[in-house]
Parts: sequence; C-alpha cells; structure tokens
Amino acid sequence: MKRRFSRVKEIPPVRRDREIAEVLDNLRRVFKVVHRYSKRAERVGGLTGPQLWALKVLAESAPLRVTDLARRMYLHPSTVVGILDRLEQQDQVSRTRSEKDHRVVAVALTAKGRETVAKVPEVAQGLLLNGLKGLSESDRSTVSEGLRMLVGILGVEGMPPPLLLSPEVNAPEGKTDDPEDRTGEHA
Repeated sequence: MKRRFSRVKEIPPVRRDREIAEVLDNLRRVFKVVHRYSKRAERVGGLTGPQLWALKVLAESAPLRVTDLARRMYLHPSTVVGILDRLEQQDQVSRTRSEKDHRVVAVALTAKGRETVAKVPEVAQGLLLNGLKGLSESDRSTVSEGLRMLVGILGVEGMPPPLLLSPEVNAPEGKTDDPEDRTGEHA
C-alpha cells in the first residue's frame, strides 16, 4: 500500500530546494558519523557495531536474560541470539541456562568481554538510543514520523531493518528477505 504524503501549500522553489539540500546534508552527516563510530569501534575492539553495543549493554547491567538484552537493544531476540553466538565463540560473553526454567538463559561478560568494553569507544547505536530517550515525546514523534516518511519515499516499508553497518537484520528468523529487493543488493 503506497502512502500518500500531504501537501499543505506550495512554498517558493528556492526555499524548497534549500530545505531539500538541508535534509540531504543532515542524512549525509548521520551516515558519516555512524560509519565513523562503527569503524573506530571495530578497529579498537575487532567486533562489529552490534556486537560492541551488546557488550556495552551487558556491561551496564549483566547478567541479563537474552529477552531483556534484546528489549534494551530494541532488537528481536533471534537477532540478539545470533550476535551472542559470535560473541561467545570469541569468549566475550558466557551464557548460563537457568536450573529452574531451562528456557531462560542469562548472559554475562567474560573477563575478555570486560577488557573489550573498557578499551572501546561508545558505539553509534548507544548514542542514538540515549539521544532518542532524552527527547521529549513530541520531538521523538516528529523524528519518528520524518523517518517513516523517508522510508515511504524510498518504498521500503516492508523491508526488514538491517542493523547499522552490519549484515545482520532485525527480524524474526525466516523473515530476512526484501521481497521486492528495492536495495538492489541482489541484482
């Protein structure tokens, strides 16, 4: 279903073009800083942005259940399990199954994970999350609506959202394809 965007009134072309240039410049700034933070974090810690973000969240309040970690990261639990699988292979985290309820798994940092957290800079996802939490409800709604409109302009409303600068996708298992391949990555 295509979304129609409302046009309140036509503004002078010079002003319209200036506003469009400002939107594009701000998008370029966002992409650049997210890329810069992620590359710096990868260089220092040798991990992806999402992996470092998981370590940072765990450092704040581990041990955490996988579902609680997913909620704090605003990600689907199956996405977080994939991140944790790779972190566990690198001895950054350990998972412990509850003796009372075997469905419950707690995650904690290992000594190596604590070392990594101590030496890596803040990750872009954490900065964005903290910044968005600090906005007023009205400002957060404005940001959300503006981004929703941009997604609509690009026609990718149904595309599962990839994590920032990562091949991982935030979607339940089996729902990782863009049915219309609007990104052109598979062309």
